[in-house]
Amino acid sequence: MTDKPLSVDLNSDMAEGFGAYRMGDDDAILRVVTSANIACGFHGGDPEIMATTFGLARERGVAVGAHPGFPDLWGFGRRNIPFSAGEIERLVAYQIGAAQALSSYAGHPITHVKAHGALGNLTQQDAEVAMAVNRAIKAVDPKLVCLVIALGHQQRQANEMGLATASEIFADRAYTEEGHLVHRSQPGAVIHDAAEAAARVVRMVRAGAIETVTGKWIETPIDSICVHSDTPAAVTIARTVRDALEADGITVRNFL
Repeated sequence: MTDKPLSVDLNSDMAEGFGAYRMGDDDAILRVVTSANIACGFHGGDPEIMATTFGLARERGVAVGAHPGFPDLWGFGRRNIPFSAGEIERLVAYQIGAAQALSSYAGHPITHVKAHGALGNLTQQDAEVAMAVNRAIKAVDPKLVCLVIALGHQQRQANEMGLATASEIFADRAYTEEGHLVHRSQPGAVIHDAAEAAARVVRMVRAGAIETVTGKWIETPIDSICVHSDTPAAVTIARTVRDALEADGITVRNFL
């Protein structure tokens, strides 16, 4: 536990609707967060939604990044799909390119990349998948920051490859004893109570550690906190988390 001045980024995954279908309240979330991870058309998102969200983020001074996932609109990118490492590398590169194009079109170029859903979870636990994502980022633009799940393969590998990283924890997700996210099928995997999520985030940032479901602490750098935008209480949780951090003397700002 530390009482020294701290700062942390608050991020959210967004632009995850498709066509006439909308997912989450991006406009409201962008009034709270300091980084936005923009879906690139594979698990959600389309050119119109992407361009609009990049433009809103520019107006609000919110940093933006690519949020590539598996090509799985039906399952929202939260199902594992058995692509080869090479296929993953290319589908991530493809999506980063789409995000670069539309963010530049909106006058607000991306500065980071964060893998989505099942792909993101695999980068924490599967070294081959993590390397494929890192290779794609380095090949397309090695200046892009890798926003990575804490305690995973991707951060270690990215650092070894000379890529910049930011380590992320989740405000609204529970952690196993190994420091992995509790599977969404399990009770208590998603935290819906805003006050509970906020108090837990403050504890973790102050401790510099993840708090597991049994109360165990696992030390890790914490550069960013994710609040998912697709949960019913997303906006309330994001605002409550930010207010709690600032009330505790923790500055909320982008990690760059």
